[in-house]
Amino acid sequence: MPATQMPMRYGHPEGHTDVCFDDFGSCIVTCGSDGDVRIWKDLNDDDPKSINVGERAYSCALKKGKLVTSVSNNTIQVHTFPNGVPDGILTRFTTNANHVVFNRDGTKIAAGSGDFMVKVVDVMDSSQQKSFRGHDAPVLSVSFDPKDIFLASASCDGSVKVWQISDQTCAISWPLLQKCNDVVNAKSICRLAWQPKSGKLLAIPVGNTIKLYRRETWRNELDLSDNFITLPLNVVTWSPCEKYLAAGSLNGYIVVWNVETRDCMERVKHEKGYTICGLAWHPTSRQIAYTDAEGNLGLLENVCDTNGTKSNSKVSGMRNKVYTDLFDGDDDSDNDDSDDFLNKNTEFQLTPKGRTNYEDDEDDLMLASGYSRHRNHILEDDDNSTEIALTGKHTHGEKEEKDESIHALPLTVSQRPNYDGPMPSPQQKPFQSGSTPLYLTHRFMVWNSIGIIRCYNDDQDSAIDVEFHDTSIHHATHLSNTLNYTIADLSHEAVLFACESTTELASKLHCLHFSSWDSSKEWTVDMPPNEDIVAICLGQGWAASATSALLLRIFSIGGVQKEVFSLPGPVVSMAGHGEQLLIAFHRGTGFDGDQCLGIHLLELGKKKKQILHGDPLPLTRKSYLTWVGFSAEGSPCYVDSEGIVRMLNRKLGNTWTPICNTKEHCKGKSDHYWVVGIHENPQQLRCIPCKGSRFPPTLPRPAVAILSFQLPYCQLATEKGQMEEQFWRSVIFHNHLDYLAENSYEYEESTKNQAIKEQQELLMKMFALSCKLERDFRCMELAELMTQNAVNLAIKYASRSRRLVLAQKLSELAVEKATELAASLNEEEEDFRNKLKTSTTDWSQHRIVNHKIEENNSEDSEEANEIEVKADLHKNRFRQNPFCKNENSADGPAIKSVPSSHQGRVNPFKVSDSSKESTISINSTASNILDNMKKLSKKSAEPNRIANKEKSPVLKPLIPKPKSKQVPATNFFQACTSQTDKIVEEKENPENTLSESPAPSAQNIENERPKTGFQMWLEENRSDILTDHPHLSQEPDIIKEGMNRFRMLSDEERKAWTNKAKGGATNEAETKKRKHPSNDNTKQREQEKPKENLKLSKKRKHLDISINQKLLAFAFKKD
Repeated sequence: MPATQMPMRYGHPEGHTDVCFDDFGSCIVTCGSDGDVRIWKDLNDDDPKSINVGERAYSCALKKGKLVTSVSNNTIQVHTFPNGVPDGILTRFTTNANHVVFNRDGTKIAAGSGDFMVKVVDVMDSSQQKSFRGHDAPVLSVSFDPKDIFLASASCDGSVKVWQISDQTCAISWPLLQKCNDVVNAKSICRLAWQPKSGKLLAIPVGNTIKLYRRETWRNELDLSDNFITLPLNVVTWSPCEKYLAAGSLNGYIVVWNVETRDCMERVKHEKGYTICGLAWHPTSRQIAYTDAEGNLGLLENVCDTNGTKSNSKVSGMRNKVYTDLFDGDDDSDNDDSDDFLNKNTEFQLTPKGRTNYEDDEDDLMLASGYSRHRNHILEDDDNSTEIALTGKHTHGEKEEKDESIHALPLTVSQRPNYDGPMPSPQQKPFQSGSTPLYLTHRFMVWNSIGIIRCYNDDQDSAIDVEFHDTSIHHATHLSNTLNYTIADLSHEAVLFACESTTELASKLHCLHFSSWDSSKEWTVDMPPNEDIVAICLGQGWAASATSALLLRIFSIGGVQKEVFSLPGPVVSMAGHGEQLLIAFHRGTGFDGDQCLGIHLLELGKKKKQILHGDPLPLTRKSYLTWVGFSAEGSPCYVDSEGIVRMLNRKLGNTWTPICNTKEHCKGKSDHYWVVGIHENPQQLRCIPCKGSRFPPTLPRPAVAILSFQLPYCQLATEKGQMEEQFWRSVIFHNHLDYLAENSYEYEESTKNQAIKEQQELLMKMFALSCKLERDFRCMELAELMTQNAVNLAIKYASRSRRLVLAQKLSELAVEKATELAASLNEEEEDFRNKLKTSTTDWSQHRIVNHKIEENNSEDSEEANEIEVKADLHKNRFRQNPFCKNENSADGPAIKSVPSSHQGRVNPFKVSDSSKESTISINSTASNILDNMKKLSKKSAEPNRIANKEKSPVLKPLIPKPKSKQVPATNFFQACTSQTDKIVEEKENPENTLSESPAPSAQNIENERPKTGFQMWLEENRSDILTDHPHLSQEPDIIKEGMNRFRMLSDEERKAWTNKAKGGATNEAETKKRKHPSNDNTKQREQEKPKENLKLSKKRKHLDISINQKLLAFAFKKD
């Protein structure tokens, strides 16, 4: 049966790596360029014992509990095995020792060094040394004669010498190798090997062949070679029975010959074609351990297994069963009948030319080479199991006679596999994100953004340590692990543990609810029989566990059992965040190393709903899942074994976008990053660098590194590609703000404003770059992604660049955006009015009265009221855009106000005490948003919103329409002139009142809102601000300076202004109940204020008009 090649695994960093077995073959010992010696129980040992012997280890040998290594400090060291306790230095050289070996009984060692010297040292008495001088270059390798008579050595001087140990003389020297000046420049390290028992033959790898020399006669007995070996052989080793010889080549081939018959018995190719630099045959079984120049460790099983014993591979076992069924009814002992059956069938097997296989010798030779190729192929190993069984009872001569009959059919009839397609992949086992493997004695049970849970399973103690990053949540806790908890999760409310079932105890779910306000802070739930917990997670107010019965059980954080539902497949991992629950499971069987996973995303709030319905989870080819969770802002994310981090893009149909490749940040091929958390604002991937491993050790405490995100866009080396990547990364990483707004969560409004500003700046840069490249169509595509103010800036830039056609197209686009904005505002106003109708009947009755009073008013005043209503509504729903122009800007297009269906009705929120105050309400910045929100909250009937606003400055915005989310209200009104300009135009042309605001009437005064303390303070101190800062010509700047001064006041003064505002509002309300106020004082105030505003407008006029505005106005005067 052909050899079975086990998957390679990481052993040491890149560099020369050596390997050997212990005396009984119970463990594998390797050494590498990191200076560590690792002791592996088997190839699947994920926690090998490591012994550091120096900065770099070149070779190791093990015999009778003594581990000998050649180290970079020019010494040969001894350590006890398996404890690894240093036991002294055997000998020293002036340069590095390149190779060290034991003799057969383990009493002596031989070492060859770069100082051209070979030494033989007694292990028990290191003073007993013999030196062999004669090489003219560094020594490559040495090998003991099993009878301790001769010692062979190979050198960079091209010679292979055999020394007489007793008198330290050279018995024979062969100039076989290519000369070089150092080991690093040698084409082959030329590891020699004597036959382990008799010592009759000395095997020397020379180029692509193995030369065998007879003992004492020193005659070249025979040469072994193979057509597939195209590069020099590096290392050879004998089987314990002396019958087989194995060799490893520079191109990754491992070939095994039968020395007696000179036949090639096995041929295995390295997975990636790396150089084979270490080879060791198991002392008792048919296994070969090998290492490559990249530090990896591999294992071949069932090498030269002519008895047809069952392979350890599951695939081989399955195929053997198929072949047994094919030959059902035949007696296993009757091999001759089987041969007759095969030979009888071969009479009818024709070559493509229509002749039998016996008639064409060339075809027969071609099949023989194909036979050799197939019998050693990893995936087609079972094609040869029957061939070996058929030829096992024949001698070498009989085998040559029957070559044609045996080789013709296995490839056509009996040896054809039943299935040649892709093989199924083993399903990934369930795991807890942020945890290290279970077999470790000290491991992380979880590491997340809340804290760390460590587990210690020593012989003396079994305990769990819980540590919080923020000690204000809870203090660190030490728990005993008597129930052997294996799974854990941690949140800001509780700690959750789970254990597997035993013969006596059921699987348990244990919760420590440390945030509970009562004294009982623990609860435990036992699972039903034959049902084990395989994954757990915590959310806000709930806990969930997935079991081996394909059930998911949800509990409240206090221990109340809630929903239970079935899962489509075995769970791989789970994660929770707030009300969201993310479940990864097997939705099918993967093939060719791929996993077939699905994903569920549920929201467990008051309105429970499912977002992702078992959608396929995209993974990198031949990878598996390593981390599943949420970002700190609540976006689902996951990481695969290839280091690709993906995030859910809610705005693109819930697709998964790769946001980072951690492999690009790794220095070595075997390095990895262990993810512990993801943050969207700021954009940070928090992970732990693991050198030569996939997970970190618990001690010393690993340091957390921060990686940056980068989307896999094309041409990232160019300026265009970089700006495109930055723009879309900003869009993706701020999608969570819209999700929070839609679900009535609180968030910082400044974060969204900053994101919009950043995105618009990037769009403007790309727009400018496209203009320079004369890509007008691309400019229009970019302009469609801009806000209206950014489009206005683009129009300016196009006009400056003398691209008038592009400016014309952009102006049309600006009008379309303004129309869409006006339509959305109208819809929102209607919705808001409907809410007002249903919430209170007093307002509706008041509107009817005002409707009758306002019937004699002009339509112009009604439109002005509508504009002010939209401004108030839009300011409270959308925060002002950083790109928004000031109130004096006249660069935007003239947009007509949309007529309302409720003409004559007066907005109860309208402030019309003065034109100055209405100006503030339209064009104020984010500094007085809180004041406006307070006014609105006094009219509303929702006390919970008022309470939230008083507790935190972060506001819960109303949910706007998606199209107008990023468009501020000031864009719609930017074409309107200032209030002072309107008053001047009204005096000059009183008939044209379409876009001017009317003089406040008694009816408007009745409906005005009460002023805040800051507004009253600003009215009285405005002149002082303008006197101190005459350069403040913009209204937002005046308000900002006023806010700064108002904050400087003492608490008593601010409270006095607030009480004054409340007192004025109360007095006005009482006056309104008795009678309408006289219009004389109102008219007098109105006559004075236009004069003041007129003076201010004259002062600011020369600052408002610029060349850019003239160009922009020209672009909009197309009608």
